[in-house]
Amino acid sequence: MIVGNAVGGQAGKASTELVRQANSSLVLSQLRKLGRLAHTEISAATGLSSATVSAITADLEAHGVIERVEQQAAGGRGRPRVLFGQRRGCGHVIAVIISSDVIEYSLVDYGGTLIDRFSEPRGRADPAPFVAELKAALDRLIRRSSIARDGVLCISISSKGLVDAMRPILVWSPILGSQPIDFAEALGDWEGTRVLLSNETLLVAGALCELEDRKDDDGRTSLAALSLGHSVGLGVAQRSDGGRWAISAPNFGHMLHVPNGALCRCGALGCVEAYAGFYAILRNAFDVPLNTIPAKFVPFGEIEKIAGQARQGGHRAQHAFRQAGIAIGNGLSRLLSLHGHMPMVLTGPGAQHFDLLRAGVEEGLRQSQVIRLLGMPDISVMPDERSLVFTGHLSLAFSVADRDIIQSRPAIQAAGE
Repeated sequence: MIVGNAVGGQAGKASTELVRQANSSLVLSQLRKLGRLAHTEISAATGLSSATVSAITADLEAHGVIERVEQQAAGGRGRPRVLFGQRRGCGHVIAVIISSDVIEYSLVDYGGTLIDRFSEPRGRADPAPFVAELKAALDRLIRRSSIARDGVLCISISSKGLVDAMRPILVWSPILGSQPIDFAEALGDWEGTRVLLSNETLLVAGALCELEDRKDDDGRTSLAALSLGHSVGLGVAQRSDGGRWAISAPNFGHMLHVPNGALCRCGALGCVEAYAGFYAILRNAFDVPLNTIPAKFVPFGEIEKIAGQARQGGHRAQHAFRQAGIAIGNGLSRLLSLHGHMPMVLTGPGAQHFDLLRAGVEEGLRQSQVIRLLGMPDISVMPDERSLVFTGHLSLAFSVADRDIIQSRPAIQAAGE
């Protein structure tokens, strides 16, 4: 019985600490979402009692995670309001966006303020020099702002391609092909810094979910983000009954479109991307054989020229965009058949050509029973993909950083029953 009581007591204590950690994370997430809040506003936003909020804010403030500021009342009369918000100096996160032609590095403080940003042309497509360039750029980023490595809470990296669901390993990418990179191992000398890796379109879907959460109404319960450009990516988000989003990034671009069809950059035949990516549009516009090795990178200006020809009535250019649209529509019809009717958001540089893609997309969608029964899904365009990716980076990186901070501070764990 003594053993049983001891185990039960330990289990109860662990359960209580998990609740306290969750409450602390909830407070930090609401402060990040809504900005500086007064004590009563935190309680209203989180649903936590006044006593719980007092305990959590006291410990977070004592450990330098949040800070209080006084806001003078309107007209300068009465006592100033006391507001709580993240303390900018608590730490920093780094967002690394790996694109087809450049890599962008951003340094952001704990309050969400962008401190520094620069981009560099992507170098050789070999793992060793690629990692060396990445590490050198990260060191330069923190050196420019006089920040020590131990002041970086999290490095969040994104790329197109296939990402390991459990570890920060890039399994396949348009840049490095089938040469995998383990970023945790590559950045092993950043001891104590969390390293994250995400599919880029998954972050886009996450940013769109944040926008939905900020609406006054209940918002959508599911959505899909389709990235069009050099690559074709997909992010799918579905809201649970509890209001949380489950987000995934299926390998849409390399899903089969035509058996034994056009050669894809991944080496397979007939992928969606082999008909809808920039290199596919270029290939079709110039009637290049479908088994021609795809170009690794197509300047956006070249696609703009083809789009201009299509808008001026060029049949070959129009055919190239129509074929791309059909491939996209067929792929989306399969998505809707599996996951149900949902709105679509097109992002990326290719979204600027949706006027040329639309007829083909709708033709491809109409071949599915779910579309014939329920009609066309709502399709909108948000071409500024980069800002969505960056927003997704910050949301993910800060949620992880907040959790790590709370778990590393025993006093905070003891707060907020």
